[in-house]
Amino acid sequence: MTTTRFQSKADPSAAPEGAPKVHVVTFGCQMNKYDSELAEGRFRARGYATTEAMDDADVVLFNTCSVREHAEERTYSWLGEIKRAKEARPELVIGVMGCMAQRVEEEVFRRAGHVDLVVGTREFQRLPELVEEVRSRRADPERFGARDRKILATDGEVMVEVDRSKEVYTGGRHAYLAVMRGCDLSCTYCIVPTTRGKVQSRPIESLVKEARWLVEQGVQVLTLLGQTVNSYGEDFPAPQGDAPRYRGRQGRPSLADLLYELQEIEGLERLRLITLHPAYVTRPFAEAIRDCDKVDRFLPLPAQAGSDPVLKAMKRGYTLDLYRERIALLREVVPDIELGSDWIVGFPGEEEADFQGSLDFLEEVGFVVNYIFKYDPRPTTRAAERMEDSITVAVKKERNRRLLDCSARVALRRMSAWVGREVEVFLEDASEKHPGTLLGRTRHGLPISLRGDEALLGTSVRARVGDATAYGLSGERLE
Repeated sequence: MTTTRFQSKADPSAAPEGAPKVHVVTFGCQMNKYDSELAEGRFRARGYATTEAMDDADVVLFNTCSVREHAEERTYSWLGEIKRAKEARPELVIGVMGCMAQRVEEEVFRRAGHVDLVVGTREFQRLPELVEEVRSRRADPERFGARDRKILATDGEVMVEVDRSKEVYTGGRHAYLAVMRGCDLSCTYCIVPTTRGKVQSRPIESLVKEARWLVEQGVQVLTLLGQTVNSYGEDFPAPQGDAPRYRGRQGRPSLADLLYELQEIEGLERLRLITLHPAYVTRPFAEAIRDCDKVDRFLPLPAQAGSDPVLKAMKRGYTLDLYRERIALLREVVPDIELGSDWIVGFPGEEEADFQGSLDFLEEVGFVVNYIFKYDPRPTTRAAERMEDSITVAVKKERNRRLLDCSARVALRRMSAWVGREVEVFLEDASEKHPGTLLGRTRHGLPISLRGDEALLGTSVRARVGDATAYGLSGERLE
């Protein structure tokens, strides 16, 4: 789970002269980026334009992350910076949305009194109406005092409705598509179920409609999002009577069914998935990856730890042997699949032998991509409330470094195995640092750079891999 900051794209659509402007700053994961795009689309449908310049905006929104304490403190730092702008322009509307807003609610107003709106992870879809309500209350000071002009909207049970027909997509060749929201698992370290709520999968028909709309807007690569994306459909009711039967448990729609449907969309080149859970790796899912050539042969399948006692304390719901069974199934059906993992070091009670297990398991499985995090207690989680954070910061840092070193060594080995081989590459971007160099990904999700003309962007080419690092490949395009 990253804490990248994304900025709004300029609105290319013809907004009316003098239209109000909105600026969105996004912290956190890809789901937050997607939610920010939905929010921007709703503002555009109400006559707003988006702006990349915060100083030009009439509305400034911060889409926040709660996965780590540092991510929340960064938001408060930004809110402190924008306070001067609010003092100079009292009419400016400032809102905080997303996971931190959902978690702390009124605390945002106490720590940053110049904030007007606090909107959670499901109610952001009402932001244009809520902004207008803020302005309406400001215009009636006799009825609404300073405190009553602020709005808190954090109902975590509402369904997010997605209708993007009035939007103009500005994200280029790549787009995110949230197939579900929330998480019903109970990992002891994770705050996501608190901030994102219970699982709500979207109907296949709705997802295919949005995917087709994105492709019509020029999108060629779709990344399907979910807290545990391969559990898609588990919350659907079992079919009754003559209802269609799907590949999911008890005949429900599953991610496999969705992949087969998206495979048929003309103009869509690649499908990617973030993020999976070992418990939901099934044979039908593996077969869908095998059968659908648009699906990358790369899966982020977080192990989190290489120790059964630590996995049990994390309440991950699997043992190392069960994880091995799942990847054996994947590699049986899709022999050339590459895997990535997330890891937590310094979890409460992690002994040196437990950590050594993570080093050994990373080597054993051969993860080509690894995201490594030092354990950070999050409020309301079971680990924070019931387990002592007994591992010192120094030990966490030292284990983090050792696992990073192991990751780089294993990744280089996996990447080097591709040297000399021919691969299919979808070219996505031009390098900003190296003119004449194009950036793409192989069918196995591996980043690769090639020399070539920018006219090739958005196409697939054959290439021979010539060199490898721990972080990617380089090669030559074959005529």
